[in-house]
Amino acid sequence: MYLENLRKVDPLVYRAVIKELSRQRENLELIASENFTSKAVLETQGSVLTNKYAEGYPSARWYGGCLYIDEVERLAIERAKKLFSAEHANVQAHSGTQANMAVYFCALNLKDKVLAMDLACGGHLTHGHPHNFSGMFYKIFTYGLDKKTEMLDYDNILYLAKKYKPKMILAGASAYPRIIDFKKFSEIAKKVGAFLFVDMAHIAGLVATGLHPSPVPYADFVSSTTHKTLRGPRGGFILCKKEYAKKIDSLIFPGTQGGPLMHVIAAKAVAFKEAQTKKFKDYQNQVVKNAKALAIFLEKKGFRIVSGGTDTHLILVDLTPKGITGNEASLILEKVGITVNKNLIPFDKNSPAVTSGIRLGTPAVTTRGMKESQMRLIADFIDRAIKFRNDPKKLDGIKEEVLDLTKKFPLYR
Repeated sequence: MYLENLRKVDPLVYRAVIKELSRQRENLELIASENFTSKAVLETQGSVLTNKYAEGYPSARWYGGCLYIDEVERLAIERAKKLFSAEHANVQAHSGTQANMAVYFCALNLKDKVLAMDLACGGHLTHGHPHNFSGMFYKIFTYGLDKKTEMLDYDNILYLAKKYKPKMILAGASAYPRIIDFKKFSEIAKKVGAFLFVDMAHIAGLVATGLHPSPVPYADFVSSTTHKTLRGPRGGFILCKKEYAKKIDSLIFPGTQGGPLMHVIAAKAVAFKEAQTKKFKDYQNQVVKNAKALAIFLEKKGFRIVSGGTDTHLILVDLTPKGITGNEASLILEKVGITVNKNLIPFDKNSPAVTSGIRLGTPAVTTRGMKESQMRLIADFIDRAIKFRNDPKKLDGIKEEVLDLTKKFPLYR
């Protein structure tokens, strides 16, 4: 990490960056929405493209000097379209939330009805939280999970769609570990005359490599982030049918933002290229294998795995059998160098600030090269950390074991 100029100009920021680099190198990152980009993505995002304003779109800018910027954005657009077999792609959204906002504005009028996944069952803030724009601007109705299987109940979703007659149905989640049947969602949407909008932010990398069914053939709109499983820079993008292309573009610019972040768009282009390689597909295969293995090893340690397992990159763990809350567990695990996030489980009796579960993901540890045998070790670390949470000496010992493991799988050598 060459940061000599930063070190000279601002030692305080430099030290913070170096400390964060050390944290990433020395910790096991199990937050399902986080990953480590390639060096090529890092280099691109830190390039001179950050200097250029480029309001508008290729060949239709409001600023001069955009010849090479246009080349970069065209590459990102074409690569996104090819990767996901999409008719149109907008790669300018600064985030997944902003991408979602543009879709809402494109498909709906204020106060229109939306049927989306309940946040308590795995939905996202932008799927209708009352303090988010989605919940403030639109009338949100929710579907949940079957209480017995903890999986989506498509018959119930159809029932709710017929009952509420929403203008848009939203599929996708931030804490749902199973395959989502987008074809069924499409059939439901058609029966009630609703738009189908899919937020595939978490599973984009799996979709890109065919490890999860693609929503693109079925949905009117698809949004995503470029980080998480896709392993690119932090940012968003939208895929849609050609008939909505002009309106979607206008709702990104000038609708919800001004100048695009061209250094980030260039990094997205690099990530889209990387995602088309066999190496990336092999990586995604290992991500899923690792998630399944981690779930099995944790279950053997007495943890309850929500829905009984996983089909994707993430696992939702019910900590009730262990007598600890999600909030407590996340703080304990951080002490031993394991980063997770507290998370509601379906029908959770605890509040969102406390929770009964934790969400785990394998993208970041898989990027480091870890496989199933390391998932066994990680499950053991988690189990012992929670078991000996009141024993500082034992926690220190586990932290040393975690550090030894991370040294065997170095990050950004």
